[in-house]
Amino acid sequence: MKITVVGTGYVGLVTGTCLAETGNEVVCVDIDAAKVARMQAGEVPIYEPHLDVIFERNISAGRLTFTTSLQDGLDHGEIIFLALPTPEDEDGSADLSYVLGVAQEIGKYITSYKVIVDKSTVPVGTAEKVRETIAQHTSQAFDVVSNPEFLREGFAVDDFLKPERIVVGSSSERATALMEKLYKPFVRSGNPIIIMDEKSAELTKYASNSFLAAKITFMNEVANYCELVGADVDMVRRGMGTDSRIGKRFLFPGIGYGGSCFPKDVKALQKSGRDSGYDFKMLDAVIDINNDQKVKLIPKIEKYFNGDLSGKTIALWGLAFKPETDDIREAPSLYMIEALLKKGAKIVAFDPEAMDNVKAKYQDKISFASDMYGATDGADALVISTEWSIFRTPNFKKLSDNLKNKIIFDGRNLYDVNDMVNEGFRYISIGRREA
Repeated sequence: MKITVVGTGYVGLVTGTCLAETGNEVVCVDIDAAKVARMQAGEVPIYEPHLDVIFERNISAGRLTFTTSLQDGLDHGEIIFLALPTPEDEDGSADLSYVLGVAQEIGKYITSYKVIVDKSTVPVGTAEKVRETIAQHTSQAFDVVSNPEFLREGFAVDDFLKPERIVVGSSSERATALMEKLYKPFVRSGNPIIIMDEKSAELTKYASNSFLAAKITFMNEVANYCELVGADVDMVRRGMGTDSRIGKRFLFPGIGYGGSCFPKDVKALQKSGRDSGYDFKMLDAVIDINNDQKVKLIPKIEKYFNGDLSGKTIALWGLAFKPETDDIREAPSLYMIEALLKKGAKIVAFDPEAMDNVKAKYQDKISFASDMYGATDGADALVISTEWSIFRTPNFKKLSDNLKNKIIFDGRNLYDVNDMVNEGFRYISIGRREA
């Protein structure tokens, strides 16, 4: 099939590359000429495990091409995916200007039947707005469907190629048939393609992410309570997770969630509810609690240093909002950096993938190390904010030699408390006793 993907951000590039992997001819459109030139030369502009392999393979096979011309993209594709930014406005709503701007251009340029697919995460009613916008500029037949993505950064390629489910919001039999044909190779194992109306599909994405954010937030609340009463959140988590009604995933406490999806989607659903006269009180609490949780370690660090962080050097392991990505959007590390700098601390950071993004943001306000142990050399304390696998089994002897004080503040509960006692470290984590 001939497919066009408009927008080559995280979702668009993964979508286009993975669709090409099953034999489709895919054209990706982006207005950034320099970015398009880099991709045409075989450079992947984002970090995502395994994407580079299929990216290069499909470019070499001629199934994946890139252009700055929307007209060329529309002439090529029968199915047009819109994978455009929907940034958060000041009031928390999703900014649809990019989506509706491209919809207007589509109306001007299409010369034959097209299926326009909203792949971006958008508020309820967006498909209707896109349909109305296109219809103002064309008499050609077209359909608009909603097809939200459920990609986890760090696992996006596997998530796309082996989806748990595919959600399609469509009121057109013709469009539905084309979408089922496109996705048939991805559901051979029997996972469902769920067809529903457009509004329900749009809400499914927001509801899913908001539920997961709430689950994380609840466990963080439980962890905070554990600290007050002397319970161990790891034991509580295991006891809860074996209940099939609850499940084991998203029960790990820490210093809050971040990234491009959960924070934005929770706020957008909250704002959409208010616009419709409904107050999501639960989401209000989720947002407030998560903001507090991101700096949960700061008072503990201050207490250890008797309230004075001025001139103290803090080694920071992890900058990305989660492992296996270079994405720092809404990362808890950034909130901690801001708080520590305000209190006069110096920061030496290390992250396997995200340092360039943080350097662009902070310039010379913080320092960066070329490896994890370099960050700790001469530091007064170590803070862990991202659970990269390389941090899970460090050389504690080397850490002991490097750090001025044998103290670790762990925002991701990477280590066993008893093991840290045996290693001779002061160890402060989330929802567990201090070592």
